[in-house]
Amino acid sequence: MAMGDRTPTSENEKASSLNKHDEDAEMQTQHQLDLTKPNTSGRIVNPLAGVPRDQLLRDVDDFMAEKGIPESDREYFHKGAIAAQSPGQHAQLDAFDDTDRAALDREIKSKWSHPMMLYWTIFICSVGAATQGWDQTGSNGANLSFPTEFGIGEAAGERGEWLVGLVNSAPYISSAFFGCWLSDPLNNLFGRRGVIFITALILIATPIASGFTHSWGALFAVRMVLGLGMGAKGATVPLLAAENSPSAIRGALTMSWQLWTAFGIFIGFCANAVVADVGKIAWRLQLGSAFIPALPLALGIFFVPESPRWLMKKQRYSDAYNSLIRLRFTKLQAARDLYFIHVQLKEESKIITAENYFKRFSNLFAVPRVRRATVAITVVMIAQQMCGINIMSFYSSTIFVEAGTTAKQALYASIGFGAINFVCAIPAVFIIDKIGRRSLLLITFPIMAICLLCAGFGFLAPNEIVNGESQATKGKLAIIALFIYLFTAAYSIGEGPVPFVYSAEAAPLANREVAMAYGVATTLFWASVLGLTFPRMLRALGSLGSFGFYAGLNMVAFVLIFHFVPETARFSLEELDQVFNIPTGTFIKHEYKAAGHLFSKVVLRSKAPGPEPLVKQV
Repeated sequence: MAMGDRTPTSENEKASSLNKHDEDAEMQTQHQLDLTKPNTSGRIVNPLAGVPRDQLLRDVDDFMAEKGIPESDREYFHKGAIAAQSPGQHAQLDAFDDTDRAALDREIKSKWSHPMMLYWTIFICSVGAATQGWDQTGSNGANLSFPTEFGIGEAAGERGEWLVGLVNSAPYISSAFFGCWLSDPLNNLFGRRGVIFITALILIATPIASGFTHSWGALFAVRMVLGLGMGAKGATVPLLAAENSPSAIRGALTMSWQLWTAFGIFIGFCANAVVADVGKIAWRLQLGSAFIPALPLALGIFFVPESPRWLMKKQRYSDAYNSLIRLRFTKLQAARDLYFIHVQLKEESKIITAENYFKRFSNLFAVPRVRRATVAITVVMIAQQMCGINIMSFYSSTIFVEAGTTAKQALYASIGFGAINFVCAIPAVFIIDKIGRRSLLLITFPIMAICLLCAGFGFLAPNEIVNGESQATKGKLAIIALFIYLFTAAYSIGEGPVPFVYSAEAAPLANREVAMAYGVATTLFWASVLGLTFPRMLRALGSLGSFGFYAGLNMVAFVLIFHFVPETARFSLEELDQVFNIPTGTFIKHEYKAAGHLFSKVVLRSKAPGPEPLVKQV
């Protein structure tokens, strides 16, 4: 029987069940949630723990009256509050019947079992990500021809190199300085869905316009407008995915951004190769085709529920409840999530206020809990550019030509890069919530550094002369491609999916839009620097020097991640307030102890017990 159709057998029985005081230990705790103090113990405290049953139900009644929740749903909110107070204990509590227990069991035992509306939301977010990837790779193939047509090719010398870099980096400059920062006021006015629709329109118009430009200045201007849409969308789509997703699979669903950005990159490379032989208009088609995924994005976003947390931020609790009903199987689960989020947001409001844009921005650095999240977001976002992946995304065709391939061979080699970037992101869907964000980064960054060094040394292999022209031997091309592909595989599992997932979840609700804007602006700014400087770096340092430079940056990123990026997997968005309330010194000290124990265990074969986990649920 469906939850909405169930009728209580007796009013007296219902009242007795709901008001029976539970004497279990989970209702008694010596720890109380207090975000105004540093969380030196590392304990994650349930703010409802220890609240007597009768008081809990009175609080729920007051909440419903204040927020305009219909009286007809009182039963769901009473039970939901009890479920939130004692997560995972529903089998032992007499407040629930068999239908309730079956629904609550299902979300624990079948973590991937959710209403199709949740997966439709993630699919639309994925389309939004694919537009980002396709926009990025159109210029990759176009780099082989548009510079010559606009007189900024090799014949233009150093000036031409800088102008090509400027055109390529234009969307990222625009995103970093304008587009990302527009996301906060736009989200405030139009919500997550409204911003995605507006940016989809921009991403339809600008790729088409870029295909009709007749000077590098016009192309630069169009790509600057493109960046407005890319930045605001890139800062909003992961928020919608994270805020609509259950905690157990939030990482997997939010990382759809990276997975489908990688798919967009792959399709963009394929489109580049398809039109490579059409003559002088090839680069126009390569740039213009990026509008294709933006069309279903603009249409599909109308059928997606708005973020419940955004609606709660706007005090639209009834709408937030209806949104959760579409995203959860039962009203009990929707009521539980709504009330529990509300309770935790009340605690969060004691340390964080967000009266206006400037206050929200200043909180990123002024409030200790938020500042720690800001530092972590900065590290994971800068690391995405430090690792060197975008020298492949922007210039893989150029790199392969530098190795001695023909232009067509370079396009096909780039398709391999795009395919691996997509395919190897798929395993991350299943391990990002199990292994964790931090662990994935610490495992993959050293691998990426080694692969870049090996690929760089591959350029030292000699070429062969074919028809009077110097070309890479098959062995040389195989070595370079192999290590570039291995580098890409490691990136796609670690640094690829983590930054946007991490940035979307790390900040509190009051600052989430501006924190995400800051994070995306950070990575896109450094992407623009990379796009602007790499042609010149390649000329000055050569392929080996350039790859070696980024290999070194990979290890710098590894050190920063170790010191400043705590784990966020398996916690609700609101519980992360307590994770980031742990002082940085306490966190670093514990991580050094854990690293020392790992070294002793693996290298010295020590059997001594390791330190207790820093973060503990109570």
